[in-house]
Order: sequence, then C-alpha cells, then structure tokens
Amino acid sequence: MNDIVKVDIWSDIACPWCYIGKRRFETAAAEFAATGGHVEVEYHSFELSPDTPVDFAGSEIDFLVAHKGMPADQVELMLGQMAELATTVGLTYDFDALQHTNTVRAHELLHLAKAEGKQLEMVERLFTAYFAEGRHVGRVEDLADLAAEIGLDRDKVVQALGSGTYVAAVQADKDQAIAYGISGVPFFVIDGRLGVSGAQDPAVLLDVLQQAAAGS
Repeated sequence: MNDIVKVDIWSDIACPWCYIGKRRFETAAAEFAATGGHVEVEYHSFELSPDTPVDFAGSEIDFLVAHKGMPADQVELMLGQMAELATTVGLTYDFDALQHTNTVRAHELLHLAKAEGKQLEMVERLFTAYFAEGRHVGRVEDLADLAAEIGLDRDKVVQALGSGTYVAAVQADKDQAIAYGISGVPFFVIDGRLGVSGAQDPAVLLDVLQQAAAGS
C-alpha cells in the first residue's frame, strides 16, 4: 500500500461545483484517513471564463444570461438549486452578493500560497470570500487583504501579483489540463494515473483513493 496518495485537483475559484466538490473530497479524505490512509493535495489552475473582465458590471444572473444565453428566470432557478445543494455539504452561497470577476490573479495567488506552504488555506479563504461573503477576488489589493488574513505577507503578495511572478505557473497548469484532456472542473487526478471528473459523491472518491493506495 502507498504511504501517501497524491491528489492533484484542477479547479476554478468561480466554479460553484468546485467548492462543493472540495467538501465532498474532504469527506472522502477523512474517511480514508480513518482507515490509515494519507493524502497530499495540490490545487491547479483552470479558468472557466478567462475572457471575463476584472470588474464585471452586473449580477451573477446577468453574467450567466450573457455567457450561456439562458433566460434570466431559468438562471435564477438554477442558482437557487445550486445554493440549496451547497447547504447539503455545509456551505452557504450568496449569489446576490457575489461579484463576478476574472480569476487569473486568484490563481496566481494560489501559486504564491503554495510556495509559502499555505495553498490549502488560501483555496478555502478564496472560495468562502467569493461565494459566501461577496468579496472581490479579482483585484490585487483585495486579494492581498485575503492573503494577509491567512498569514501571508501582504506586501509580497502585492508585488508578486503586480509583476506577474506566477503567470507562467498558471499557464503551465492550464497546459497540463489540456494534455490530460480536462474540459471541465473540478477534476481530480489521483496518484498521477486515476482521473475523476466532477463533484462526485464521497463514496466514489473514497473508492478511487483506496484503489490508488492498493496500487490497483
């Protein structure tokens, strides 16, 4: 049995399914740990809408109407259902307060946080800020504030995001996603060889973790 199972997760901060998938994976990982298993988790960048402006002038409903071509009442129903689903894993989504934005700088911040050993904390902080608190996660100053809340050096974050230090790292993640054939997120690559697409039930994720640990 492998001592540690490596799990690489492609995700986007602006993806409601990704936050739900994160919680479901955490449930699976806890069950895996209860049987003696161990996981090492790394998040990777995937932009669902890279053409989104940093300051989108409109609501989440406005964005989805324009982006998906769906009627506003259908989008409103869909968001209500998503918010209800989020509660099943203990999350609260506030789509009325949500500030839709471009997520590339948030992804750059996640690479900086990884270099500082705080990527998992930063992922969680960004998801909560975006979906639950109505915080802006596309502007350098706002991201630096969030980074400081988890103990990262605010000035270092401002400098790195302003100079594009991690732009190449974000692009490398996106290139790897293309190489793997990933077209949607969340996407889990377990042990570098087993792929799971979507916010699957914890039982599905646990099964794959156990397969990886057994080397099967």
